[in-house]
Amino acid sequence: MEASLETTVRKGKRWRKILGWAAVSLVALIIALVIGLYAYIVRTHPVVEGEIRLPALQNPVEVVRDQDGIPHIRAENEDDLYIAQGYVQAQDRLFQMDLSRRQASGRLSEVVGGAALNNDKYFLTLGLRRAAEASYGGYSEEAKKVLEKFAEGVNLYIEELKANGKWPLEFKLLGYTPEKWTAVDSLTIGKYMAFDLGGHWENQAFRYYLLQNFSKEKALDLFPTYPTNAPYIIGKNELDIESSFATAVIPHEFNGSNNWVVSGERTESGKPILADDPHLSLSTPSIWYQMHLEAPTVNVSGVIFAGIPGIILGHNEDVAWGVTNTGPDVQDLYIEKRNPDNKYEFLYNDKWEKADVIKYEIKIKDEKPEDYEVVVTRHGPVISEFAAESGKENVLSLQWTALQPSTELEAVMNMNKATNWDEFEQALEGFHTPTQNFVFAAKDGTIAYKANGKIPIRKKGDGLLPVPGWTDEYGWVDYIPFDELPTVVNPKEGFISTANNKVISDKYPYHISHDWAQPFRQMRIQEVLSKDDKITVEDMMALQMDKMNLQAREFVPLFTEQLKDSKDTRVREALSILKDWDFVDDAKRAAPLIFNLWTREIQDVLFEEEIPEETLGLFGGRRQAVDELIRRAASGTPGPWIDEHGGLKKVLEESLLRVLSDLEEEYGKKMEKWKWGDYHQVYFPHPLSSVSPLNVLFNNSGRMPVGGSQVTVQAAAFKDDGTVNHGGSWRFVIDTDDLTKGYHLVGPGQSGHVLNDWYHNQMKSWVDGDYHETTIQNYKGKKLKLTP
Repeated sequence: MEASLETTVRKGKRWRKILGWAAVSLVALIIALVIGLYAYIVRTHPVVEGEIRLPALQNPVEVVRDQDGIPHIRAENEDDLYIAQGYVQAQDRLFQMDLSRRQASGRLSEVVGGAALNNDKYFLTLGLRRAAEASYGGYSEEAKKVLEKFAEGVNLYIEELKANGKWPLEFKLLGYTPEKWTAVDSLTIGKYMAFDLGGHWENQAFRYYLLQNFSKEKALDLFPTYPTNAPYIIGKNELDIESSFATAVIPHEFNGSNNWVVSGERTESGKPILADDPHLSLSTPSIWYQMHLEAPTVNVSGVIFAGIPGIILGHNEDVAWGVTNTGPDVQDLYIEKRNPDNKYEFLYNDKWEKADVIKYEIKIKDEKPEDYEVVVTRHGPVISEFAAESGKENVLSLQWTALQPSTELEAVMNMNKATNWDEFEQALEGFHTPTQNFVFAAKDGTIAYKANGKIPIRKKGDGLLPVPGWTDEYGWVDYIPFDELPTVVNPKEGFISTANNKVISDKYPYHISHDWAQPFRQMRIQEVLSKDDKITVEDMMALQMDKMNLQAREFVPLFTEQLKDSKDTRVREALSILKDWDFVDDAKRAAPLIFNLWTREIQDVLFEEEIPEETLGLFGGRRQAVDELIRRAASGTPGPWIDEHGGLKKVLEESLLRVLSDLEEEYGKKMEKWKWGDYHQVYFPHPLSSVSPLNVLFNNSGRMPVGGSQVTVQAAAFKDDGTVNHGGSWRFVIDTDDLTKGYHLVGPGQSGHVLNDWYHNQMKSWVDGDYHETTIQNYKGKKLKLTP
């Protein structure tokens, strides 16, 4: 018995020893794997110091990356400058560049598989790449040369990677290498940005859906304006809007921006100050890439989309400029009547007209290719069929300015060299799409504004609803003349600002849009600018980070009045917190959490039972519409959406109680302990961060609490789970008293390479408003010499 026990003990000790060694070995293996992965990733980081030979160059080029990772490229001629720009962009952002051209070209499935198939079909249908190919011939020989030299630089880096095998990690994970870069790739990415800021076809479709499915009174209750002569409405059995766009790719609802410029009469320096912060999706890497380009003929600094030459927003030694999205109606849906005997023919002026048919073979990773065809009528591609057969005899086609040939990148090159407003405005004449609100400042003291781009003049109709395509009664007859686009130069107020608000008076002779952003950001900007003199750069940075919520300032008193007699103790406690609020969307306060979720929940109460979620996604002006429903109801004239839900008081109480119940479950019952930042947190997702555990690798900085909201100047729109995924993708302020330096923020950082020093180094700065200074003179940093 004793021997048996002793044997058992010995065996136990031996197993413990074996398990101990196994555990140590496993830990060692994990450490080795981590070290190996780290070593591989660091090995793939670009060379930013020393010397690299690029045989295509005529003369040596100097690239200095400053402490913030901003490349300053100095060349002796423009050919070398743009070769170097292409090479340097590819060093930092090659995977992003390749993914962008694939997304816009409808070729994502080749590298990510069938999950991207609908996305590819949609972009093949739109035809952004077809439009880019058609645009190339319209460029001057000089601009074509810039595009070709840029592509040459990108390809030099691709060839370098082929030789040394140091591919960015994403290419290894997805198991492919990129094709050669072309000039058309750059133009296609430009067209994609026009898509991201494009227009309002989805709003037209949604209004049509309302008229198909609800009473006229109920449908019109959600219209921005009431149509005087509504076009012919086809029934659901003939054209089902609800199913037609079930998986359409819709740009973010809050794609917009802030910009303003202040006259020297109002600034401390006595020279104009300009500020710009475009609001786009937040991602890793940033949608923007900051650069400084210098040659004898140009010295320009600012940001560009990765994959495109030049600088699209920023400044040179004489002028500075920035943009916001005008948001005009530059897209029209046409109801097309199809020949029942030939699906490729459509009626036009009593005759069957043959459409163009473009056939594609979509390659899908690890699957068989799929054949796909796109049908293009005289108005544009048929977009209601990419997801489903929505109508046997009626379909919807899309006419859109961005699908026409255009030369935006040539305009950018001319803007980069402008020395005054006349030259800058002349450059804008070539910038057709997307239509943007340009603000401008020059060292000569000029401030100016122009809503610039091609905006159609319609023969009949105003872009409110889809129109008949079988007749020439509707259609585009021209564009608003360039000299008649909204323009302001040196106004007496001493400042100009835009925030996607309505930019014209009712007396303006042309139609621009039905859909404008909620006015609260513009109201706050003007409130601050109109009361301040001796304005400084620091003041403008503070305004870009301003969290004052004017929607709350308007609606909290109204909500409180409506619910003042509520018997529910939770409602009374929430109203007490809101009553003591200063209306600043501070991350550490409870009131912003209650109010911002409350205004969202009101929409759900009104629409969730009657409008499918996918269709509601087409309703781009939803927040403005709900604001108006509330205002009308509070004034004693509720429309059917409020009326049928029991009146304004019931809608407000039900939505508030829902929010409070959800928040209690998540954060406990002590409302005063709740914090906006516990829910509202910024996250810069990488394209591969949806794949676990890659999310830990590519997004190791995680989430950070942040203030602001979708209606504050510090824009921070958020998803249903509180993730802030949209806001000031680039923040920029410059005093034209010294145009050698500007102040920037590009969250989360410059580099597209994980573990790089400049990968997420601006994430906390983005949250805190900690700008970096970038100079175009006497800059210092890591030097790379590119030699012929």
